[in-house]
Amino acid sequence: MLASQLVVLACVWARLANAVTIYNVKTTKAIATSDAYAAVATLAAYDQTVLTSPSPPSPAITNNFLVQEFYFRQSGALMGFSVELSVVQTTLGKNSTHLLVPFLNYMANIRARGGSVSIRVGGNSQDQSYLVSSDSIPNNGVISKQNQAGATTPTETPDVVFSSDLLTMMKNIGDLVNANFYFGLNFFNPDNETNAVLVAQTAEKILGDRLLGFQLGNEPDLYGSHGRRNSSYSMENYMNDYQTMINDLSGASLSNNQILIGPSTCCNWNETDIFNLGKSSPELFDQLCGQPKDGCDNCKINGNVHDPQETFFSYIGHGSITGLAAQYVTSSQMVQAAGKPFVLMETNTASCGGFPGISDSFAATMWAADLGFQFAFINFSQVLLHVGGQDTYYNPFTPPPTNLSTSFGWTTGAVYYSTLLVAEAFGKSGNAQIVDLYSNSNNDLTPGYAIYENGNPVRVVLFNYIDDSTGANDYTANVAIGGQQTGQSSTTPSSVQVRYMRAPSLGSHNVTWAGQSLGGELGSDGRLEGTQETVTIQCDTTAQTCAIPVKAPSIALVFLTNDGLTESSPDSTVTQVNVPDHCGYK
Repeated sequence: MLASQLVVLACVWARLANAVTIYNVKTTKAIATSDAYAAVATLAAYDQTVLTSPSPPSPAITNNFLVQEFYFRQSGALMGFSVELSVVQTTLGKNSTHLLVPFLNYMANIRARGGSVSIRVGGNSQDQSYLVSSDSIPNNGVISKQNQAGATTPTETPDVVFSSDLLTMMKNIGDLVNANFYFGLNFFNPDNETNAVLVAQTAEKILGDRLLGFQLGNEPDLYGSHGRRNSSYSMENYMNDYQTMINDLSGASLSNNQILIGPSTCCNWNETDIFNLGKSSPELFDQLCGQPKDGCDNCKINGNVHDPQETFFSYIGHGSITGLAAQYVTSSQMVQAAGKPFVLMETNTASCGGFPGISDSFAATMWAADLGFQFAFINFSQVLLHVGGQDTYYNPFTPPPTNLSTSFGWTTGAVYYSTLLVAEAFGKSGNAQIVDLYSNSNNDLTPGYAIYENGNPVRVVLFNYIDDSTGANDYTANVAIGGQQTGQSSTTPSSVQVRYMRAPSLGSHNVTWAGQSLGGELGSDGRLEGTQETVTIQCDTTAQTCAIPVKAPSIALVFLTNDGLTESSPDSTVTQVNVPDHCGYK
């Protein structure tokens, strides 16, 4: 294995806010903040704003350089999805016998590349949710919503009641596409949580091994300001409430008593401080391992509005990602030392639905992919992209706004393509390890990663964040395995295979992965269209390098071995099958 020289990153300041869902959707929406933030008479999920990319750097990047330095084992399910509880009926399915075909296909795409997919059902709407009998839900559905009493959230989160058929629906989805689930428990009144205990018992019984964990408390650091607790609600109060729930669930005869996840905070508490509080109680610390964070805040609280055009530049480059990750290095080390997984429970490009022109752009595709790889590098075990409602710019996928079709008419978001890349990069072995290469002298616009299995490099990921269609800022990465200055024997192959993530520009919405796309606005059933393109590149065995061209802008996934390619590639015979619309994928 190649020697790796890992550089400790200085902590770059970046204050984050949590991904949340917009409710109370109106038929049209108009926003006026600047010329760049032009009014759009459309739901956010279908907004077509295209922003202006920054000019290529001057002086220009080094466009021919050596990639030579190739440790927590990751699976291809690293990047999954966080589905807001209040939108499950329009996203997952109406009930356990009427599943939504496109959703199954979107999940099957990930399963085919990474082996399985992880889904969290919860969010702000989980905290006051209750399990009720099936006959209490209208129209044979699985949830019912009403305006939340007493809360003052910027997204007008509803109260939700659900039936056990929701859990049966999740189990059926899991069996079809090898999906596993996190589920959020009611945390409204820990002194009277008999219903939450009943949910835990019911979920464990129905989901079985497909249950990954229960989340306790979504953004408890905002409970005071959002009216869910008194205004002085603190970390200590949360820890006391958490302990009460542990005590209640300990008497519930669950088969797994190490299944609770928390805290999932937004922006007012430091997770390291919470973990240190938990250390005073080993039982508490054994459970604490979840976080949600976003790239920026678009909640417009107190008139604080971000202009998307000005904000766009902050999503372009590796430094924005390493700045986010640097905030979690200490807490990640604490969780790893405790032998627990660390879950980024809910994230996306910006809180409160994202930004027009950013969240649905190719820049967001690159940003989210870089986020997934970097958080894997600092030993997060899951990164879950949030899925909200119709008035949301950042959705990985959005069903049509009416009952247009149960099997077509979905819109694929830019960040969904990131999940395909990440799944293929880690593959199905469950034994992948990743390292940031700090390539090209740690250039902010040309980062790279290497993925190992069993100590051997199997894949390399190369980014080019520059927006330049002239070719002047395309670059060639010369990938070497051993040899050169490493003091090790060269194992550079005679050829490698490459797949590319591409779009015409960083602001473009037209993303392709390996030559395939998932259609345009209202144009997808969750299946990739077109012929998959895999480019074979002959290596220079004399120089012991493989010259990988990377256009501006694009991402290249380089397969160093045939086995690495085969393991990550979907099998066309099992990726998707034809079964009736009401219970499977079409």
